[in-house]
Amino acid sequence: MSELGTVTSKAGRARRKAARPSFWLTVLSLTAFAALIALGVWQIERRAWKLALIDRVEQRVHAPAQPIPSPASWPAVSAASDEYRHVTVAGRFLHDRETLVQAVTEEGPGYWVLTPLKRDDGTQVLINRGFVPPERREASTRRNGNPDGEVEITGLLRMTEPKGGFLRNNVPQHNRWYSRDVAAVAAARGLHDVAPFFVDADAGSQTAQGPIEGPIGGLTVIRFPNNHLIYALTWFALAFMLAGKLFVTFGGGLFRRGRFVHEPAGGSDAAARRTGSDAGTIVEQT
Repeated sequence: MSELGTVTSKAGRARRKAARPSFWLTVLSLTAFAALIALGVWQIERRAWKLALIDRVEQRVHAPAQPIPSPASWPAVSAASDEYRHVTVAGRFLHDRETLVQAVTEEGPGYWVLTPLKRDDGTQVLINRGFVPPERREASTRRNGNPDGEVEITGLLRMTEPKGGFLRNNVPQHNRWYSRDVAAVAAARGLHDVAPFFVDADAGSQTAQGPIEGPIGGLTVIRFPNNHLIYALTWFALAFMLAGKLFVTFGGGLFRRGRFVHEPAGGSDAAARRTGSDAGTIVEQT
């Protein structure tokens, strides 16, 4: 009977050891839990930042138009402090140096008409005059929509879009444009003293004689995806599920060992036997 007790004791120790998670698995699980909580908190912070951004942009868009920044302040113009400001600028269009940038709008596929506006001080600002469909691509098809004299443009200040669009690079040498890259357009058209930003013209701000022929302004899309709350809830839910798994693994193992594992109470003449698959070591006196 002593041999049976020894075997039973060894089996119990083996079961307890198998039920105990490894050290590295424990560390990895706790690290993953902390990381999921941190990601959830980060998304909450991102949501607060996004809401502040949306509120700031809304205020800029609907504010009265102000003159564009002076040339001396152009190096300091940034997206954080200036983009989507409602601005006004006056000058004469250089229609012979316009650039067509591929676009897809609520009006369908076509082009943005990006035209330099030369001011009295000699500086130039690129104006996104608006959208034209493919059949109005050539300037000769919209002459009545191209004012020759002094114009005053109101619109939204926009930051340059360098390099190209999504998976498409601008190809200036072939006159293929997918983004409004101010520096690249200026270099390709031989422009000097150009502002490092462009202006999206408001609808009806160009005094065009032929509204059907001229570019359609006012199509700026202002949309900031704000799914941060959903992301945060997802990370917190994953952390909760992992915490439940950790509780089952650690707490459940401790519970089972505390309830079913007992020390032998008999002497050398004790008889040990097991009843049921989950029973502990049960000792009976003979």
